[in-house]
Amino acid sequence: MAKTNLANRDIATAIHPYTNLKAHEAEGPLVISEGDGVFVRGEDGKMYLEGLAGLWCASLGFSERRLAEAAYRQMLKLPFYHTFAHKATDIGIELAEKLLSIAPVPMTKVFFVNSGSEANDTVVKLVWYYNNAVGRPNKKKIISRTKAYHGVTVASASLTGLANNHRDFDLPIDKILHVECPHFYRFGRPGETEEAFASRMADSLEQRILSEGPGTVAAFIAEPIMGAGGVLLPPATYWEKIQAVLGKYDVLLIADEVICGFGRTGEMWGTTTYGLKPDMITCAKALSSGYMPIGAVMVSEAIYAALVKQSEKIGVFSHGFTYSGHPVTSAVALETLNIYEKDDILSHVRRMAPRMQAGLRRFADHPLVGEVRGIGLIGAIELVRDKATKAPFDAAQAVGPFLAKRAHQHGLILRALGDSIAFCPPLIINEAEIDLMFERFALALDDTVAMVRERGLVENALIPALAQ
Repeated sequence: MAKTNLANRDIATAIHPYTNLKAHEAEGPLVISEGDGVFVRGEDGKMYLEGLAGLWCASLGFSERRLAEAAYRQMLKLPFYHTFAHKATDIGIELAEKLLSIAPVPMTKVFFVNSGSEANDTVVKLVWYYNNAVGRPNKKKIISRTKAYHGVTVASASLTGLANNHRDFDLPIDKILHVECPHFYRFGRPGETEEAFASRMADSLEQRILSEGPGTVAAFIAEPIMGAGGVLLPPATYWEKIQAVLGKYDVLLIADEVICGFGRTGEMWGTTTYGLKPDMITCAKALSSGYMPIGAVMVSEAIYAALVKQSEKIGVFSHGFTYSGHPVTSAVALETLNIYEKDDILSHVRRMAPRMQAGLRRFADHPLVGEVRGIGLIGAIELVRDKATKAPFDAAQAVGPFLAKRAHQHGLILRALGDSIAFCPPLIINEAEIDLMFERFALALDDTVAMVRERGLVENALIPALAQ
């Protein structure tokens, strides 16, 4: 396909995140120009069903006028102000009150940021600041998990447990540790139950804390569901057992709700879905339905009291961003939370979830599908070379990315996380649109079957001929 003028202009000017920059010079971008509900329109006029809500965030779709109008009203009233040095805005106060009122566990204060990465970068500093305040200067190590995703700043990318986020960036930084990924399908042992696997993960965490020294381990950060790592749901009893270990050694729990928060799982928070009791919560993305860049860190009373004590000692709490609590982003986020409530988005998610999960599981018996997983309006389908042995394709064969490209050709935008294909549509999606999403996915999967057979990536006996 010939590149358009806009695509060529993009190649000449922009560096794209999470993109093979050399391949981009040859291929160019898919230029998106408009949005309508769960669909976006390319510059060529083609409509795409957005199966990942942009980047897990456009919960209310791509044409919610109430959010545009909230931004416009606030732009006319007060387009910018900051929150440094005892300043505040009325809309920022309202948003903080609203967010605290819907927190999944009691939280005392909110610190506003501009993204999930900034939120998780902030919690690293807060953990260190907190332990200095309470007289534990050696208790600074933060444990994350392999395949976790927590952002791309220097600190948050260190928390992220994905190799390409570390390679040649000289990461992770000191005091950031990783333990095993709790993906039962991939890492469970033969004959091991989910519960036994969860016990092994908890035991491993405990042994890591003991080997490091409990007096040096400060916090454990985790997504309720691991999003960019492949939409990995926790195995049965995992969170119960992990939290028991954390409590035993006085290790803080930080819940990264950047993807799970605001209805994605069928509850307002993934924390509620899985019974977490965090000391801090980070959120972003669906906080504004992706319409404006905003995130937040919510902290417990104990954390806040230590911040007060230390800032009194030093004379200032020297952390913050120019756009923390920006009035326009705050107005859009507040209206987003109000829409969730007024439109009863949670009830809609719960009505649509069975259709979504049934749609995913239609592919469970497909010879290229190893595992289907999901809850609420989030899920993934993992492709494998050999279903019986769970053998994956070689990463260099880029089978998952091939399927995602074919999905584009069929009018569906999904994301390949390696060979796991992620689904996370806008929360407003209806049953007919869910059906259309899986119809288009099925076409892309058929194309992928043809490709792997043609290239000899699988034994032909493992992939029966498709029905004509």
